[in-house]
Amino acid sequence: MEETVLLQSIMGLILHSGNTKSDCMEAIQLAKKGEFLAAKDKVETANESLVKAHHSQTALLTQEARGEKVEVTMMLIHAQDHLMNSITFRDLAIEIIELYERVRGE
Repeated sequence: MEETVLLQSIMGLILHSGNTKSDCMEAIQLAKKGEFLAAKDKVETANESLVKAHHSQTALLTQEARGEKVEVTMMLIHAQDHLMNSITFRDLAIEIIELYERVRGE
């Protein structure tokens, strides 16, 4: 795999995963203030970023499936770590928002 394409995929993973986590944190803060519709909208925005991150990951997996070597670097490991953390963070954000809704009785 060409180094530039690899780096673009890696940076896409990091960027979009980071956006996912940031949007989820904002969603939690909105729910904390009782702004549940806005919180759920933020989670949807986070989901869109997560799809973009998955597209970056899929590009890497596709290259490897074609028999093209994908060099495993610290940057790639770091990017995958960001992706996994953002998925977990999104799942927890959804649960926290639901908890805030229950506490407020809405």
